[in-house]
Amino acid sequence: MTSRTCPCGLPQPYDACCGRFHTGRAAAPTAELLMRSRYSAFVKGDAAYLLRTWHPRTRPERLDLDPGMKWTGLEILDTADGSAFHATGTVEFRASYRGGALRERSRFERVAGAWVYVDGEFPQD
Repeated sequence: MTSRTCPCGLPQPYDACCGRFHTGRAAAPTAELLMRSRYSAFVKGDAAYLLRTWHPRTRPERLDLDPGMKWTGLEILDTADGSAFHATGTVEFRASYRGGALRERSRFERVAGAWVYVDGEFPQD
């Protein structure tokens, strides 16, 4: 899959983009890149990565992904904080799927230096 662009929408090949986070070769340096890698994990059906990057305080015991869900695109709408200089950050995005779209404003925190997903709100368009 190295010749294909990453599902997250950035122009890099998957292995050089979100794939390196999924395999554990690297950690996402910003809240936005963690959010992008989590979207790619949904596309790839990587529930283990999603659970691993979920805040322990809000993480479910298990995650059952729908194998019939076809994610078709990601659009970043807004970001606040979430860089190497912050302890928290938010990313608002629209994730399209066959038949519709999901809009979420996700909250992220650093735990032991690594970005993790905390929770999200679902604003109405």
